[in-house]
Amino acid sequence: MKKLLVLLFSLIFLSSTAVFADDISDFEIEGISIGDSLLDYMSEDEILKEIERKKNAYYYLNEPNKYGVVYLSKDLLTFENLSFIVTNTPTSKYITNKNKNEKYIILFVRGILYYEEDFDGCIAKRDEIVEELSMMFPNAQKTENVFTTDEGTINDDVRFMFDSGDEVVVRCADLEENYRIKNNFSEGLSIAIETKEIYEWLSDY
Repeated sequence: MKKLLVLLFSLIFLSSTAVFADDISDFEIEGISIGDSLLDYMSEDEILKEIERKKNAYYYLNEPNKYGVVYLSKDLLTFENLSFIVTNTPTSKYITNKNKNEKYIILFVRGILYYEEDFDGCIAKRDEIVEELSMMFPNAQKTENVFTTDEGTINDDVRFMFDSGDEVVVRCADLEENYRIKNNFSEGLSIAIETKEIYEWLSDY
């Protein structure tokens, strides 16, 4: 039975807190897991429109359109937005027999909560989540990293890396205010479940 990974008001809820995890395959955000087909949650027309809309999201990578990027904001229980990175090929090791579809396989899922102009509040919530994840993933390698982009955005990350190369990332982002307003961007807390395949793609620039 899958364990549910969702952000609640004050903690991460794990369906069986006595069970520790050594990989990401059994975890969900908003009921969605790595290896699911996005066709189980969105129509193909919706997916294709999103992929077209976000086709330049990773323009700086060596293979910017190797995967599709999709956002979803409707009918969510916990997060204000979800984002996905998906593939059209049925080659992922995460594909299971339960999948009726082998297109648009989810290799990355991220839940986002807004903390506009409240970086301290975001960090406090992030630290609560990290404490819970540390108990869930006692064998994962945990690292912390703070970096600033050219636009002045501060990203404060905690990463849980597994032996497989997959990872869970909890991040607070604090955007430079003029840049955020000019581009109509949001800032806040995100929790991402990411396969090694996507980690390597995002690192190739």
